[in-house]
Amino acid sequence: MTAPVVQTISRRPQRADARRNYDSLIKAARELFAEAGTGVALDDVAKRAGVGTGTFYRHFPSRQALLEAVYLEEVQALCDSAAELAPLEPVAALEAWLRRFVTYGTTKRALWTELVDTMGVQSDLFSSCHTAIWTAGEPLLERAQVSGEIRSDVELLDVLKLVGGVAVSASGDTELADRLLRVVLDGLRHRSAR
Repeated sequence: MTAPVVQTISRRPQRADARRNYDSLIKAARELFAEAGTGVALDDVAKRAGVGTGTFYRHFPSRQALLEAVYLEEVQALCDSAAELAPLEPVAALEAWLRRFVTYGTTKRALWTELVDTMGVQSDLFSSCHTAIWTAGEPLLERAQVSGEIRSDVELLDVLKLVGGVAVSASGDTELADRLLRVVLDGLRHRSAR
């Protein structure tokens, strides 16, 4: 696993049973947020996770704490995937990571909107996450550029804005997301001058 995005992730429960409950709550929250938005009842999250409300509140004393934890887990998973994909051929690694970025982008939209409303876009949380994503993605893009297969005149910001646009445009439609991402990836490929 790569280094934690922020200190909060490194404070996950260490005991196996507490860790299992924490992971179940994060998974349940992620699923319910995807199904019904971030306004779901916290009791429903506990129920889906198969834990009592006391266990829920021991891990997450507020809705805000739960939202932040789910968001951080999503960012950490995206960052970890960059390290997992690094052994692939440079372009294959970049493409696979960008596909995961589309999934992340689709998942994080509701969370991001609510967190921005309460914390502001310049918060330490978003700054840490932004840095972590850059740190994870930059080497993948650079390796693909060095291979000569990806244009050298684009920066990670350009690529992530394009791929973020795919996530927003597709809005959960995986076929549309795949088709749009193929267009973006084709545009990133290096073409020799004619």
